Amino acid sequence: MTLRPKSGPETGSMAGEGKGPEALHTDRVSGRLNCDVLIVGLGPAGASAAKSAAKAGAHVIAIDRRATPGLPVQCAEFVPTLLGQSTDAIVSTRTQAIDGMVTFLPGARDEQSTFHGTMIDRRAFDAALVDAARAAGVDCRLGVSLRAIDSNGQAILSTGDVITTSVIIGADGPRSMVGAAIGQTNTKLAETRQIVVPLLKSFATTDIFLSPDIVGGYAWLFPRGDIANLGLGVDASQRALLKPLLEDLRQQLVARGRISDEIIRHTGGAIPVGGALDVIGRCGQVHILLAGDAAGLTNPITGAGIASAVQSGLAAGAAAARLAHGDSTACDDYTEDIDDLFHVSLARAASRRDELMAIWRRRRPRNAELERGWIAFPSYWAPRAPAAPSSLETATHVMP
Repeated sequence: MTLRPKSGPETGSMAGEGKGPEALHTDRVSGRLNCDVLIVGLGPAGASAAKSAAKAGAHVIAIDRRATPGLPVQCAEFVPTLLGQSTDAIVSTRTQAIDGMVTFLPGARDEQSTFHGTMIDRRAFDAALVDAARAAGVDCRLGVSLRAIDSNGQAILSTGDVITTSVIIGADGPRSMVGAAIGQTNTKLAETRQIVVPLLKSFATTDIFLSPDIVGGYAWLFPRGDIANLGLGVDASQRALLKPLLEDLRQQLVARGRISDEIIRHTGGAIPVGGALDVIGRCGQVHILLAGDAAGLTNPITGAGIASAVQSGLAAGAAAARLAHGDSTACDDYTEDIDDLFHVSLARAASRRDELMAIWRRRRPRNAELERGWIAFPSYWAPRAPAAPSSLETATHVMP
């Protein structure tokens, strides 16, 4: 008999599970569940994958350790204009339009760049994507984490449930447990710290601060109406620099009359900066696909990850549904899709970051070297392209 699991201790189901078709086979006593596709993580990558797989006819369970989608917010909440082609959630969660970028270097003229995008409410954005997945029939379980994946590919959850599935999609962030199960781990990470501050005057640019003191990263001020996200990222080995460097920048901006002295809230987190991992693997007979940060698809220079998360999630979900229905060619197609979408931009960014880190290990980089490591300057693009693009929006992944 095919049964939907009921909420409560018998199955470990969480409130708010999906309202879709009779998708799951459940043994109420043992807590064993069967589905076509299990998705671990319900951020932009996981929620996009869940909706995509369900719309392609797969029976999908998706879990996330967070009780509320999008919280805590751990990004600067900017998305490039091009992402609007991938999801409708941008419109409903938009907080402000962005029409330019200003890059600040020590003792140099500010670099003005044409650049278009949108600041979003990341909490609302993630929630909208989860709602869309639920509407497609996905059983979304919040407050549930992955405990382990055994050698046969069975997933053991924090609720005690054991899920047997054909495909697992790892969308569980830079320290992915799903990725670790197939030997794919993000070994290069940046650490970030961000505060939300009141603005004394609104503006419509993303402001970037480069400095030889910010080892392996940069600082940013991104407006959201009458408030802004002020943050800073550094190489993980330099994590101790985060708090003092960000506080120094905050005090400078207070002195310049750009922000008030109030701090509304803090956040932060890790970002993968080593480039793409192998995005497919197997555990026993179970296919494993990785998407978003778990696949290393965050830009190593800018930290941009929302656009690549949505795009890779949509592709992973479509491939997972095909695999669940017996189409083994879907793995090669997914690998090819990821390569086509991200290889050039991620390879260039990883190369630039490696060059800069090599300099930082020897000495403080000069402004010209910092310019070569940032997307606003022609030297960033020169070796792999005949000329700098006419607009920064031609880059697929710009800004976190």
